[in-house]
Amino acid sequence: SILKKILPPSDRSVREVAKETGVSENTLYIWLKKLGDGKMDNDDSELRPADRNPKEKLRLLLEGKSLKPEEQGEWLRENGLHSEHLNLYEQELRDMVSDQNQKYKDEIKALKKDKRTLEKELHRKEKALAEMAALLTLKKKAAEIWGENEDE
Repeated sequence: SILKKILPPSDRSVREVAKETGVSENTLYIWLKKLGDGKMDNDDSELRPADRNPKEKLRLLLEGKSLKPEEQGEWLRENGLHSEHLNLYEQELRDMVSDQNQKYKDEIKALKKDKRTLEKELHRKEKALAEMAALLTLKKKAAEIWGENEDE
C-alpha cells in the first residue's frame, strides 16, 4: 500500500511518502527495486473498500441497502466488504452532498453580493448620465435665450 503511493497514478515522491509513513527512504527504494525485479508481489487486482470512487460507493450502497438481511452477508463477501463499509460510504456521500450544498450556497451569496455592487454602480452611472443630459439641455436653452457666449 505504501508503494502504491509512489507508483502511478499517485506518483508521489519517495521523500514525501517516507515522511508521511515513517518508513525510511532507503527501505522504500529497496522495495521499489524488489518490485521491479519481480521479487515482490504487486496485487492490484483487488480494490480496497477505501479506494473505491464515489460513483462505485453509491452503487454498492444502493445495492447493499436493497438486499434482504439474509442475502446481505453473501453479497458483502462477494464484493469484499464489511457491513461497516456501507455505513461509512453512506456517511461519506452525505458529507459530499453537504459540502457541495455549502459550496453552492457560498457561490450564490458571492454572486448576490456582486449583483448588488453592480446594481449600485449602474444606478450611480445612470444618475450621472441624467445629470449630464439635464445640464446639456439647460445649456442649449440658455444659448437660445441669451445667444452664444463668446468666451466659450
